[in-house]
Amino acid sequence: MSFFPKISFQYEVEEYLTKVFRNKELITALGTQEAENKYQSLLSHLSHPPGFTTVRVNTHLASVKHVKKLLFEEIQKQFKGLCVPVLEHPKLEDILLIPVIGPRRDLKKHASEVIVGAQCGYAVLRGAHVYVPGIVSTSRFVKAGDLVSVYSDIEGKCKRGAKEFNGVKVFLGNGISELSRSEIFSSTGPLKGLGIRMIEPVYLSPSFDNVLPSHLFLQNLPSVVVGHILNPQPGEKILDMCAAPGGKTTHVATLMHDQGEVIAMDKIANKVKKIKQNAELLQLNCIKAFCYDGTRALSVEKREDKQEGPPFLPESFDRILLDAPCSGMGQRPNMAYSSTLKEVTSYQPLQRKLFTVAVNLLKPGGVLVYSTCTVTLSENEEQVAWALKTFPCLQLHPQEPHIGGEGMKGAGLSLDQLKLLQRFDPSAVTLQGMDINSLQNSREDDLISLANKDCIGFFIAKFIKSNSK
Repeated sequence: MSFFPKISFQYEVEEYLTKVFRNKELITALGTQEAENKYQSLLSHLSHPPGFTTVRVNTHLASVKHVKKLLFEEIQKQFKGLCVPVLEHPKLEDILLIPVIGPRRDLKKHASEVIVGAQCGYAVLRGAHVYVPGIVSTSRFVKAGDLVSVYSDIEGKCKRGAKEFNGVKVFLGNGISELSRSEIFSSTGPLKGLGIRMIEPVYLSPSFDNVLPSHLFLQNLPSVVVGHILNPQPGEKILDMCAAPGGKTTHVATLMHDQGEVIAMDKIANKVKKIKQNAELLQLNCIKAFCYDGTRALSVEKREDKQEGPPFLPESFDRILLDAPCSGMGQRPNMAYSSTLKEVTSYQPLQRKLFTVAVNLLKPGGVLVYSTCTVTLSENEEQVAWALKTFPCLQLHPQEPHIGGEGMKGAGLSLDQLKLLQRFDPSAVTLQGMDINSLQNSREDDLISLANKDCIGFFIAKFIKSNSK
């Protein structure tokens, strides 16, 4: 049962998506009603957070068992003795899963209100406290120490500093204000730091602020699957083409036991800085990060022998990860998707430019993994169909582990080809809340199965390059 309204789109995007999820291949396979039910279920799921918090253990520094023990103790402290399990995944041996309790429907709302921006609100729904930059508005007389109810302005219509807001807002839970209204909206400029400490969130997830920062990396489950599918080996030369903020980059380096070379690229300087910070925090030395546009990473001229960074000569890499820029429609929670249809459809040509460079940079026999965090056909299965037609040297390859579902019909791929793809579809599981009683009565195997499905929307394809032609 939905706690929040379904995700809303601009009219043209809604029309576009409706056609995608009612395409002829899908209707023929499922029937009109089943296809429609799956689509409506997806829209409901996207506005809710995943049912589990996933953390990847930095096995370069500590064992999973050791970190699991420390994390369990931390969660008990945060949840004041409430016994929420920390689960190990049987197929992803470097992650830990924490079930999310909620939605909690019986929370009392307070008269004093704090309105936060949509992105801040989504972070709160996944366990974060509220930091000052995320606060848009507060009630008139909010003081430090006050109990406040926190709401998300999902449409971005609340004016900064407003004393009340009657537009569309979604209740996120209750907290204690760390600052007064006048301090939050100080004329000397926006403050940094904690604004509201959440004490009764609608969805109860642990906060990871300064919790085991060198040992844990918050990462969605399918994003961890990508690293395992790439399967990097010690001593290899790996390229992560669109790497920021470095979650997958650092995972690849960890899987290689920090032996070899991982080249990470991103075209935005601040994001490259974040990659370097994460590599340093996790004590990984084989990562070299560069501020560079991946579409220009193929060198047409001879390189200097000592040149480390891009552009690179053809056939320079053993394995390449292209976690491509995408429309991001699989991210959860998201209650109001603001991109226009022009923006949504702009990603396919960019992805193809990046993919073409990746194929040229890959050695014969090398592995190319393509992934996105979106749910459209044009950025996923259609890209696979295009790639197989455009590059005869590429062959689809089975994925291990294969935890998600198969690819979606509608791009003209065969059933055998669809089975080699991996699409994480949140609508594959019934939207359900989790309370402490149902959690304690659940089998661990059932919880793991639920975690595999109740995650973000995501897509993965794995290719092998058979020869250099």
